[in-house]
Amino acid sequence: MKFGFDIDDTLINLREHAFHLYNKKLKQNIGLEVFRSINSVEIHEAFGLEKDAGNAMWVSLMEEIYFTDCPAFEGAIETLQQLIKDGHEIFYITSRPKKYCTQTRDWMKSQGFPVQDDHFYCGMQDDEKIATIKELELDFYFDDKPAVLETLLEVATKVYIMDQSYNQHVDLPRMKQWSELEKIML
Repeated sequence: MKFGFDIDDTLINLREHAFHLYNKKLKQNIGLEVFRSINSVEIHEAFGLEKDAGNAMWVSLMEEIYFTDCPAFEGAIETLQQLIKDGHEIFYITSRPKKYCTQTRDWMKSQGFPVQDDHFYCGMQDDEKIATIKELELDFYFDDKPAVLETLLEVATKVYIMDQSYNQHVDLPRMKQWSELEKIML
């Protein structure tokens, strides 16, 4: 089977990692209970930042957010490694900026994710992600972003939303932990 995965907040806990970095850089101590209650992808409001200041903060920390010690979600690496061992194909489809594609792919490999270079798609807007997913004719696709998944409801690909505080309003098959993938495949 062919599996597609978004990276940020699907395989790795990027927003929470960024939240910790914001706390450190802004010399604040906003608790994780605040993080878990944020109902948007953006985290800046929790720190009292307006949208422009929040965007500037994200951009200034982007490399640190993307390429330091951002943890994978529990079981994500092992689950993808097992898929490869079982003979499945894995595709990564991320909208990270084009200038970070090579660095992102290399970082994913260094973390233990099984990455095949020609199965790594990066630097795309949502419509490009959707076109790539359709073109690849994936059996399964996992993402945290409702706008991408809702567009794929008319294709044969089975889509699953990675459970996040900002996507609770979406009525799609949901995955909370990577250990659930085996049940999904049955």
